[in-house]
Amino acid sequence: MEIHKAPSKMYLDIVHELRDIIKNEGIKTGGKLPSERVLAERLQVGRSTVREALRSLELLGLIETKRGEGTFLADFQKHQFVEVLADFIMQQPDSFIDVHETRRIHEISAIKAVSRNSIFRELPVWESLLAKIEHNGEILREDLIREMIVATENRLSLKIWFLLKQYSMVRFDAMTHGMENSLVKDVLQAVRSGNENAALAAYKKWIDVVERERREESNDSRHF
Repeated sequence: MEIHKAPSKMYLDIVHELRDIIKNEGIKTGGKLPSERVLAERLQVGRSTVREALRSLELLGLIETKRGEGTFLADFQKHQFVEVLADFIMQQPDSFIDVHETRRIHEISAIKAVSRNSIFRELPVWESLLAKIEHNGEILREDLIREMIVATENRLSLKIWFLLKQYSMVRFDAMTHGMENSLVKDVLQAVRSGNENAALAAYKKWIDVVERERREESNDSRHF
């Protein structure tokens, strides 16, 4: 029987607790992580929630699952793609526009993929995000896009997006506020119903708000 927690306990909460378990138990590269059942009991969440967090970490190449054996901490030295891409961006002084546009391409592609796939649309994470907005009046901006890409199971896209997010300097690490919450709810509801056009329209309005905030902060900093 799964133990269910309030929907406010999201991906980042689970990841942080998994990180603490790895650290506190001294799990090294190649070491085995506790099973889904054990993690669900220890973290007091449903197994489906643990499964989503583990899948996200696996897509990033941080852990690896071996069928019939369990989940293991990956060898990070085998995953150099992010470092190579970062070096390329750092060496291109005029790459900001490309970074900005490419990041949006990955975001739009994920929203399209989820909207078109009935299995992706029915993942419990969308309901959890909506419930978190209702209960807390906000979510972490990153949660919306990251979960969209995670749902598509495109590991490469997720790695690229994390890097592009960092260099585009958009405040995805901030919480949603004001009209953002309504737009994010529109995105989630449209995705769940498979209305791709409505989801993309709401996303574009929302991301314009988020990016305009970055531009205004940049302009303010130049005045000092």
